[in-house]
Formats: sequence, structure tokens, C-alpha cells
Amino acid sequence: MIQTIRKAWGIPELRKKIIFTLLILLIFRIGNTITVPYIDVPALKMQLDTMGSTYFGLLNAISGGAFSMATVFALSIQPYINSSIIIQLLTVAIPALERLAKDGGEEGRKKIQSITRYTTVAIAILQALGYYMMIKRYGLLADGAEGLWPALVIIVTLIAGSSFVMWMGEQVTEFGVGNGISIILFAGILSRVPSMVSSLIDGVKTWSAINNGTLSLSTLTDAGYTEDYAQQILDSAMAPWAVALLVIGMLALIVFIVFINDAERRIPVQYAKRQVGRKMYGGQSSNLPMKVNMSGVLPIIFAQSIASLPITIWSFIGIPAEGTVSRSIYDAIDTKSIVYMVVYFIMIIGFSYFYSSIQFNPVEIANNLKKQGGFIPGFRPGKPTVDFIKKVLNKITLFGAIYLGIVALCPLLAGKIVGNSNIGIGGTSVIIVVGVALETVKALESQMLMRQYKGFLE
Repeated sequence: MIQTIRKAWGIPELRKKIIFTLLILLIFRIGNTITVPYIDVPALKMQLDTMGSTYFGLLNAISGGAFSMATVFALSIQPYINSSIIIQLLTVAIPALERLAKDGGEEGRKKIQSITRYTTVAIAILQALGYYMMIKRYGLLADGAEGLWPALVIIVTLIAGSSFVMWMGEQVTEFGVGNGISIILFAGILSRVPSMVSSLIDGVKTWSAINNGTLSLSTLTDAGYTEDYAQQILDSAMAPWAVALLVIGMLALIVFIVFINDAERRIPVQYAKRQVGRKMYGGQSSNLPMKVNMSGVLPIIFAQSIASLPITIWSFIGIPAEGTVSRSIYDAIDTKSIVYMVVYFIMIIGFSYFYSSIQFNPVEIANNLKKQGGFIPGFRPGKPTVDFIKKVLNKITLFGAIYLGIVALCPLLAGKIVGNSNIGIGGTSVIIVVGVALETVKALESQMLMRQYKGFLE
């Protein structure tokens, strides 16, 4: 990867693209440090730390910590991601959008992109309103910030920030390197690495202080901390062996993700010979590639959002008191419980099948092969070919879904062992970071090959 970037830097045109991308990322990081007025940021961060395993924790991870710091880019690219997914699903469900996507050409692509932008703004408005209501509900507004004007400033600033991030992502896609939205998502998540390392070091220090007897619940409450926050500090303690186990597990997870990311099932395709005039066409052998993980990280994000929704709503309303029936139900469906993990795993498999059925249409593939004079050896064109492709697709999707389930559950199980529930969200971040890094390297490699330069595989 470093070798690829070094060689790309030697090409003037690619060097301009890389510099442009870096400048956009610099603007993005600057925006992530400018806080929105009228919000008590320390109190907000403390509150969201207690809700780290809910949907708010996922939003905070995707935004690179901006969500908990109430910055201008607090909503980050989440509205755009949701908008893209919604329009993609509607394209399959609404015939007019499907025709626009398939037969509209460049003009159709621009219209769909325009619809996606308007949908992004609408979702950003809803999320900004929800963000403000959450802050108001927990009393996290600054002193004297009640009223219409502070509410308007907070909501409009968040909407404008999200729209500007969307614009920056589109500029990177057009004038920079790789997919702009993915690059910004990658930069946001990667920016949390220093704080994650710092939290691990603090966890080891807390563990050492607890073992030495200098830190306890009573000492923290005497120092002025609330009982819930004091318990959270004690729960963040991590033994040195647990840190070593996490590092080894994370490296193994990265290797596993890289291996599966490029894995694919290749169905052999043979093209029949045909004569046109004096020339003979066809007769070549090719293959139909089917990636093991077609849907990427989307099933995990969707499954995590829906599975953690009850706990998120409960945290928003107020966590039940100890010893009540409501608290027993809350503990049973908590993001650290076995019930949650089972539901989470099943939903990942379900969403994986859903997305594979949207992205890969066996009937359309079989018809295209028939039109081009191609066939799969051993299967007649038409329904037998469709049935065979469906059978292979189901097997590949099942394997890819189990892979995603394992990758998503391993950090949760590790967090349960070491007592840190935020590790589960870290597992989702690893999948996104590794996937975007591989995608960007391939984009650079293709740009270099277009200019007849050797890539890093040469």
C-alpha cells in the first residue's frame, strides 16, 4: 500500500488528486473540532459515554467522536449513507426509478444523485431535530440556552454541517482519489485511534489502582462523581493480558477481513462460436465472479441499528431502577446479553440475503448470457441456468453472512470477557476501515494502470 502511494505520488496528475483529497480531509478534521454553540459539551460527552453500546454509540463511532463533542459535523455522513440505502431500495421497488437507473444513462444517474441529495437533507433535518430533543431531554444545553433562537442555531448548524460533508464527499469522488464518502468515513473512524489507545492505557491504570486498593466506588463518590459514572470508571478497568488479547484479536480480525474481502466464487462461462461475414466470433472461455461478501458492512450497520433500538429508546426515556421487572427486561435485551447477540446474528444473516438479492439478479444474468451467446457448461440456457445461479448465490450469501456474523460477534464476546462493551462498535469500525483501505488502493492501482505505470503487484 505504501509502495502504491509512493509510485502514485510520482505521477503529476495523481499527485494533484492525492493533495486535493488530503485538503478535503483537513477541512473535515477542522470542522470536527468546531463545536456548536449553546451546548454543554463535557456533560454531553459524559452522557453519551454511558450510552456507548446503543445506536448513539454507533453514530459516534461513524462520526469519529464528533457526535459526542457536538461539533459542526456531528451528524457526519450518516444522513447521506441512509439516503443512499433508501434510494437504492426504492430503485428496486419503484419501476420508474429502476428504468431511470438502467436506461437513463448519464442523465438518469444525475437525476438519481439529485434525489439522493434532497433525501439526505430531509434525513439531516430529522436527525438534527432528534439530536436537539435528546440534548434538551437530558438537560445538556448551556446555561441560558433555552428558547427558540438557540434551538434554531443548533438545528440549522447541524443540517448545514451534514450537507457540507456530503458536498465534500462528492468533490473527492469527482476530483480526488477513490469514493469520497468512504474516504471521509475512513478518516473519521481512524481519527479515534489515539483516543482508543489512550482509553486502553487509562483502563490498565484503573485496573492497577483497583488492585492496589487506591480506587473504589466510595473514593470516587467522595471525590464528587455520581454513582453511575463512578461505576462506569470502574467498569473501564482492563487487565494487561486483556489488552494483549485485544491487540492480537484485532490483528487476526484484519487478516481475516482482508482474506474474505477478495474471496469470490467463479462460475465458468463458455461462449458459442458464431460467424459474422468472414469473421468468426466467440468460442472464448470466461467466468462469472460472485463475491463472498457482496453487501459489505451494510448488514451489520442495519442489524446493529435495529437490534439496539429498544435499548436506545429505553436509554432515552430513562434506565429502569434496580430490582424492578422493567430492569430485568432491560438487562435481558441489553447489548451485552446473549439474547441480543442471537437476534443480532440472525438479523445480519437476514439483511445479507436481502442485499444480495437486490444486487445480484440471477434471471437478468441468465438473460444477458443468453443474448451474448454464453452458457454455463452442463446447464441449458434459461431456467436451468437461473436455478443453478440461484443455488450458488444462496450458498455464497450464507457463507458471507456467517462471516459477517462472526466478525460482528467476536468483538462483542471479547467485550463481554474483558468488561468493555464499546469494543463491539470497534469491530464494525475495523471492517469499514479495512474495506475502504483496500478499495482506495485498488482505485489508485487502476489509475496507475490507465497511465501505463506499474502497480505494486508488478
